[in-house]
Amino acid sequence: MFWDKKIETFDRAALEQLQLQRLRKIVRRVAAHVPFYREKFAELGVRPKDIHTLDDLRRLPFTTSADLRANYPTGLLAVSYDDTLRLHTSSGTTGKPKALFFSRQDVENAAELCARSFVMTGVTKKDVFQNMMTYGMFTGALVTHYGAEKVGCLVIPAGPGNSERQLMLMQDFRTTFIHLTPSYALYLATFLEKHGVVPRRDLALRKAFVGAEPYTDETRRKIEESLGLDVYNSYGLSEMNGPGVAFECEHKHGMHVWEDHFLIEIINPATGEPVKNGEPGELVLTTLTREAMPLLRYRTRDITSIITKPCSCGRTHHRLNRITGRSDDMLIVRGVNIYPQQIERVLMAQSGVGRNYQISLEGLDEMTVKVELAEAGFEGQVEQLMKLQSQLAEKLRAEILVKPQVQLLPPGSLPVSDGKAKRVIDNRKL
Repeated sequence: MFWDKKIETFDRAALEQLQLQRLRKIVRRVAAHVPFYREKFAELGVRPKDIHTLDDLRRLPFTTSADLRANYPTGLLAVSYDDTLRLHTSSGTTGKPKALFFSRQDVENAAELCARSFVMTGVTKKDVFQNMMTYGMFTGALVTHYGAEKVGCLVIPAGPGNSERQLMLMQDFRTTFIHLTPSYALYLATFLEKHGVVPRRDLALRKAFVGAEPYTDETRRKIEESLGLDVYNSYGLSEMNGPGVAFECEHKHGMHVWEDHFLIEIINPATGEPVKNGEPGELVLTTLTREAMPLLRYRTRDITSIITKPCSCGRTHHRLNRITGRSDDMLIVRGVNIYPQQIERVLMAQSGVGRNYQISLEGLDEMTVKVELAEAGFEGQVEQLMKLQSQLAEKLRAEILVKPQVQLLPPGSLPVSDGKAKRVIDNRKL
């Protein structure tokens, strides 16, 4: 099913020609209206008229999170303040957040891309959409909300948490697809089990769009099995208009990037140089249609790779492999580079363990992986618990090359977040 078949199945040569036209226009606009980019161009000795091919993208400067914070609140605006329509901010960890402005056309484009993404998974106007993301300054809820309305779905702006209310809404209004974080999806599955609800039997759920946190295929399978639905991987970030940058089609072989709106690059995060086609690296995105706050070569810090092989769905836009982590989330333990998702992959594939875990780093370099058991009642089974604990420690050592301590905890022992889960607690004295 297509939302806009002409655009989604564009001939690659025609698509690249459109990208070049839009890139040249964006470069001219930021040079004329954004002092930050004008100064960067001068430093690099590049002018808008120097952009002749898509390969000339590499001549342009990178933009980073630090640049957005340094130019807070309005330093990167490419339109007058009066022409902005909406403000979102990022979830900054320290100091000032990133201020992200939308024009009326930006709001329309963001909704359009979400509608395109939803329809690609088989959603129609007959569906009922229960949005469990946080409404407010975060883009995840509002952008998908408008996208689902554009398709014509009934939209339930439930917001996160309050699982009793979520269940009531799903039952009363026959919700067919939901949008939530992977950590909350796992918690919701446990909640439904405790209340004797069998989703396949008692609910109308068919699909879940899961995002805002990196997660593994093992976690996807666990959510699908426990909630009895199809889970679709999605990718977006507030700097790029929020959700709808890339989405899986029904074949689930990578996320189609809507390349009529975004240029994609994969670089070596240490050197900034492009990697070979198909190799993993840091995703860099350039907006091609953003009016209020266009960004050139934005370093996302997300680690992935590009799939250029044609998709059997017929869409010609290149795809992203699953995000395997963030370059700034990488942990160095005893000299070894470790991504939290490597640990999640092992835990979610292990029978006997539950859906919630936490990684604790203490002392000089001591790692403890805490994971809940799948069910209560193991208290007296010391031998079985010790065997499971030993198995997990060895499997983790094989995956991450460091053997952590493993703590098996009763179900419900670890904290649950309504928003993004805090998986790593780093209290090391390094």
